[in-house]
Amino acid sequence: MNEIDGKGQGQNDQEKQEMNDQKGDDGGKQYEPNRGRQGSSQMENEKQVFTFKAPWTIYSMAFSSRPTNNYTRLAIGSMLDESPNEGIILQFDRQNEKLEKKAKFAHKYAPTKIMWIPDTNGTYPDIFATSGEHLRIFEMDDEKGQVKLIKELVNRSEFNCPLTSFDWNIKSHNYIGTASIDTTCTLWEVEKDVVFTQLIAHDKEVYDICFSQDSQIFASVGADGSCRQFDIRTLDHSTVLYETDNNNPIVRLQWNKLDANYLAIIEMDMNYITLLDTRQPLIPLSKLKNHKNYVNAIAWAPNSSSHLCSVGDDMTALIWDFSDFSGKQEPLNNQQSVGNHNQYQDPFLEYKAESEISNLSWCLSKPEQLSICFSKNCQILNV
Repeated sequence: MNEIDGKGQGQNDQEKQEMNDQKGDDGGKQYEPNRGRQGSSQMENEKQVFTFKAPWTIYSMAFSSRPTNNYTRLAIGSMLDESPNEGIILQFDRQNEKLEKKAKFAHKYAPTKIMWIPDTNGTYPDIFATSGEHLRIFEMDDEKGQVKLIKELVNRSEFNCPLTSFDWNIKSHNYIGTASIDTTCTLWEVEKDVVFTQLIAHDKEVYDICFSQDSQIFASVGADGSCRQFDIRTLDHSTVLYETDNNNPIVRLQWNKLDANYLAIIEMDMNYITLLDTRQPLIPLSKLKNHKNYVNAIAWAPNSSSHLCSVGDDMTALIWDFSDFSGKQEPLNNQQSVGNHNQYQDPFLEYKAESEISNLSWCLSKPEQLSICFSKNCQILNV
């Protein structure tokens, strides 16, 4: 593993690749999303979907961020009740226009999350991490065509329960933050294999953690129904960004990848996404309620501060456009919109899957590509 020095990286300026000339075959079909509800737009018919069917139910998944890859690569993880579990590395074969299995790796329990190092400069090997009973770091060895386990980061403190999620600092690659059912968040120095700090972040289980564009700032959400912001330089206190009604658990959060003022969160067993502005704690910016069943995952576009994708048990993937307020110094003040949950409620793109969608990933180095998983299927959508 190359030395991880924590240097910053610039935004991805890679132009979108034109893939509209691809034709579907056994691995793909014409991308013809349903016309959205009122306020939505129909997508171009040329867009395509490519599908890989795994031997087991898929839960965790992520795109590789490595820009030097001339191909699309992603990892998927199994969701089996009994051990062992496993993961598969998939790669898009442009010549045959289909997703192919390139390698697999063992994983004792079902990985709760998979994430590749967010290296859009191509500085490091193709490295990814997984969470489960502890944190693991793997490398895809292209020469040997296999996955190598290169690190197991095991917390030896009294707080060492299974991990629900983690996030890799997008600017300081030496740091990974983990969330655990034991109420704690732990920050790891990856190169040294040591815990940088560990803190009790919530009153109950912590379900997710995410770094801001500011590498010193992260947020977490949990079973106590709160979203909290932390500064690594002053961990003696936190800022409560939001609390749900009746303390309903918050299960996922995503920080806008280009504008650190905005976050999106989803609550347990709810059909909406809540947008937050860090400059106005406790006041939701908007609630997006077009899903007809529980929302399971969200992801901000890597190249746009105003686009968000969400997926859920209603079998739909929705893309939202917030360009009306994204990037403003004061978010919608005096426009009767702070806390107005009826505004920005209509997505402008919609895709219908065959069953409940459990997860998604938006490719950091190829922002025209989204991936979703439902049941045993992983699909790449060219948007």
